Amino acid sequence: MNRRKAVRQLIFAVSLALAPAAQAQEPDDAGAKLLAAASPLGDRVLGQADAPAVMVEYASATCPQCAEFHTNVLPLIKAEYIDSGKLRFIFREFPLDRAALAASMLARCVPDDKYFATIDLIFRRQSIWMKADRAAELLKITQMAGMDKAGFDACLARPELAKAIIESSRQAARDFAIKGTPAIFVNGEMIDGHKEMADVKAAIDAAISK
Repeated sequence: MNRRKAVRQLIFAVSLALAPAAQAQEPDDAGAKLLAAASPLGDRVLGQADAPAVMVEYASATCPQCAEFHTNVLPLIKAEYIDSGKLRFIFREFPLDRAALAASMLARCVPDDKYFATIDLIFRRQSIWMKADRAAELLKITQMAGMDKAGFDACLARPELAKAIIESSRQAARDFAIKGTPAIFVNGEMIDGHKEMADVKAAIDAAISK
């Protein structure tokens, strides 16, 4: 089985796994389960470990709504809540297609301290790299994090990396009833809004007040 076929099959497995959670849980239990569901590759986190509120986002690099959130809302959240120690933010990959999987893999291959800057560029330039030569445009983004062409090609040739990302997404879909992206949870509870800071702020403030 060649690598492309294997990746296609893994992505197909994710689509089959988009099923509701078996049973509703209390918020505290749901929050604990979310935190325990870290990617086998390790979570990517912003903020202090003892923050009173925790936000977990599952996102696809090709999702326009995810790009809106990361471009327009997350910087405000970071300034008001993450940088002040009130919120810990956990970002988890949930690729919905091959392009998103490739972008997620590449972000995982840059140095750890360049991860969020790379994710930020992937979302901010989504409309460019999705419509142009995707490989060339993604290479430009990863080069800003110090990755060369050889490293770029080697990263995309890692089937174990692709498998880890997809299997983590598949498990999250089953456990947390994720049917689309962005799927954003605050202290274990999924929030409805993501386009407006006011909606997200209300959820964070409520979580902190508890």
